[in-house]
Amino acid sequence: MHEQQTDKGLIPEKLREKLHTVIYEADTKAGKVFDIVLMLVILISVIAVMLESVASIKIVYGRQLAIIEWIITALFTVEYIARAISVREPKKYIFSFYGIVDLLATLPKYIGLIFPGTGFFIAVRAIRLLRVFRILKLVHFVGAGNQLITALRKSQTKIAVFLFSVVVICTIMGTLMYMVEGPSSGFTSIPTSIYWTIVTLTTVGFGDITPVTPLGQFLSVVIMIMGYGIIAIPTGLVTAQFMNEKAHLNTQACPNCAANQHRDDAKYCYSCGTELGK
Repeated sequence: MHEQQTDKGLIPEKLREKLHTVIYEADTKAGKVFDIVLMLVILISVIAVMLESVASIKIVYGRQLAIIEWIITALFTVEYIARAISVREPKKYIFSFYGIVDLLATLPKYIGLIFPGTGFFIAVRAIRLLRVFRILKLVHFVGAGNQLITALRKSQTKIAVFLFSVVVICTIMGTLMYMVEGPSSGFTSIPTSIYWTIVTLTTVGFGDITPVTPLGQFLSVVIMIMGYGIIAIPTGLVTAQFMNEKAHLNTQACPNCAANQHRDDAKYCYSCGTELGK
């Protein structure tokens, strides 16, 4: 009897399952409510950090903003603990990307208490600005984000070849512009000409260097037109790969290790082999 209680740990299994359903299962009613509330809290937190950086607002509403920050920090602390205890292997969550982001979003306010002196003002300010990392917590709610990352990884070879081709084109066109325009028009060197080509090709157009000869202007028009195609190509590559993905991922998360990239028809976790919830 004693061994069974030890195996279950300090958290009853039913409570762990309920927490896991609310926190990790976004396709349940309770999970949706939890996600919406958490998203609102994150947005309020980020807005509060931004407002606090405005001196005039901080002078008038500094106390109110501090209270809001402490309330939000307390909520994030409870959420972090709940996420850790709702899985059977808390270390998997704690040392995961999401776990580290959640920790960065929670710690700064507490660390600020350790350095209250004015001599540490710069360090404290840098630490407090880490609260902006809370915006990264929003990645919890982007369901298609994992599919997009997969599509990017599978397209990386094609994108790398494409980018190499762009570099070659920029080098050739930059060299031509240096030959045509020369230092008198601002094209003082081949690297400067390549810089101008990249700026023009990406349709940024700072206007700090401008071709003046007819041939140079003609080449610039060619580069501008090429720019539209160059912007569209990598987007098309990733989109095609994204649409070809056959593994439709859902929001189901493993109750043991919190892994969440599972097929719709998956019965067991791909990471630890635990049976997934129905």
